Amino acid sequence: MPAFTDQLHRTISLPGTPRRIISLVPSQTELLYALGLEEEVVGITKFCIHPTAWHRSKTRVGGTKNIHPDIIRSLQPDLILANKEENEQQQIEELLPHYPVWVSDIATLEDALEMIRTVGDLTGRTENALSLAQNIQQAFQTQTSTPPSHRRRTAYFIWRNPWMVAGGGTFIQHMLEHCGFVNIFHDRSRYPVIQLEELVQKDCELVLLSSEPYPFREKHIGEIKTALPSAAVTLVDGEMFSWYGSRLLESPAYFRRLQQGLQENYPL
Repeated sequence: MPAFTDQLHRTISLPGTPRRIISLVPSQTELLYALGLEEEVVGITKFCIHPTAWHRSKTRVGGTKNIHPDIIRSLQPDLILANKEENEQQQIEELLPHYPVWVSDIATLEDALEMIRTVGDLTGRTENALSLAQNIQQAFQTQTSTPPSHRRRTAYFIWRNPWMVAGGGTFIQHMLEHCGFVNIFHDRSRYPVIQLEELVQKDCELVLLSSEPYPFREKHIGEIKTALPSAAVTLVDGEMFSWYGSRLLESPAYFRRLQQGLQENYPL
């Protein structure tokens, strides 16, 4: 019986190639689609919006932090994919005695590539996953290094009321580095609550308002500008900074367009 180690260093055994898979993680659901697992995926969360066809047709087992065990039971999965950050520990632990649950823990691009390769092994799509991981790695290698003089001091907002930002130890932090930004809250753990006055104290030059989990819009830019008139403030696609599956293929090109737009509209 094949054994696989997840990113929490737990070992799970699978009797064979999974035929009934549930994904509790939106970015990993999209990865399963990219690997060609249309028939095998039987359950997803309500936040698994990509691909659109799956969002409409696949059985939803609840939210990422509010899964329904009865629906999961009815689907009889032989593999469940979860994530340390996106899913609730207690809910996942309740599933462990009943199903093989592989848990990812993603803080860096390297973690994401390892996850992609392992999910390929788990699902019998090893070659597809290896090719995808290689293509992502090559796409990121095309990123040119941003000179120190152009590395803007940046705050990346994920929530409003209270204001919350991405701090150190997060995948977003790692993507900000790849994008050529300096996260002014890198010394704060995970997703700290902050006061807007701190942007001034930390000499913030750029504020990125993410499209998720809080749906920031143009109307919110003014709130930041009131506290920090001199800073560049812009909306960004949160999926490009926080989705760590096949969407990573698109991130480097998006980062380049973002940097070009900033240079045109807010030249240094």
